[in-house]
Order: sequence, then C-alpha cells, then structure tokens
Amino acid sequence: MNNLAREIWDWVKTFAVVIIIVLIVRTFFFANYMVHGESMMPTIENGERLIINKIGYEFSDPDRFDLVVFHANEESDYIKRIIGLPGDYIEYEDDTLYVNGEEQTEEYLTPFKNQMGEEDFTNDFTLEEITGETEVPEGKVFVLGDNRQNSMDSRQLGFIDMNEIVGKANIRYWPINEFTFMR
Repeated sequence: MNNLAREIWDWVKTFAVVIIIVLIVRTFFFANYMVHGESMMPTIENGERLIINKIGYEFSDPDRFDLVVFHANEESDYIKRIIGLPGDYIEYEDDTLYVNGEEQTEEYLTPFKNQMGEEDFTNDFTLEEITGETEVPEGKVFVLGDNRQNSMDSRQLGFIDMNEIVGKANIRYWPINEFTFMR
C-alpha cells in the first residue's frame, strides 16, 4: 500500500505541474480567439478559431498587414489588419491604398473584391479626414477589416493604442480543414 500511495502522489504532482504549465502558457504566451462577425472575410470567416501569440510584440514591433486582436472596448476584442504604423500617412484613392505616398498591394482583398464584383471596395479617404491627424501617432496603429464595407475599424474607432493589442494571429485551427499558419 505504501508504494501505491507513493505512485498516486507522484501522479498527482505530475498532473499539478502540467496544469500550472498550461495555465502559465495560456495566460502569458498564447490565447484562443473565436472570430465573431464578417469584418475579416474572406481571410477569416465568422466562427473560425485562432491561436493568438501574446508575447510577440514584447520583443518586436508590429508589422504592416499583421492580423491582430485588440481590446476594442471593455466587453469586446476585435481582429483587424494593421494598415498604418506610427508616423505613417494613410490615404485611399480609387480603391488603392497609399502609405506615405507609396502604392501598396493588398492581395488578400482580391478574392473578396472578385466575389463582390465591387470596383470601389474601399471608399476614398485620407487619415486627416477621418481622424483629424495627418499621421499615425506614436504608440498607436491604424487598423482596417478586410471586408471594408462591413467592418468596425479605425475609420470609426480611431487609432488603436499598442497597449490594447492582445497579440498577433498566428494559427487558424478550426475548422480543421482550414488549418493554416497566418502570414
């Protein structure tokens, strides 16, 4: 009986250590996120599940076109694409994105544009027209949803504080047939 009790105690300790490690990883390194809504279609669909890297931006700055989850308000987190970084001037003209005067290719929008048959998928605007600022302020980013006609993003919310970013979307794991590493 003494050996059995010792073996059970070893299993309990092992199980406790595993639970602690899982809690630490989930709390500080990665998080699950379920997409609600159609604002990122066709890149990400309603109901898909993602793994969010919570520590990536502790060691590096966000990149343009990263998919990020952020605290939109006290109740909701949103997922959007970073379009503007600190110091950037953003402009849309004739359905073309210009960052600091340079035309940007947004290949991820092509499937949805073709599906919608829309020529003017993203309405013209300048950063100053919608935010009152000529460039993205330090410590902030400008985000847009891929479904530009059905997205609550920086055009309505304003700039997103980098401290509000939960993390970068790294993996789509559900539905299983859509498993992908996000770019």
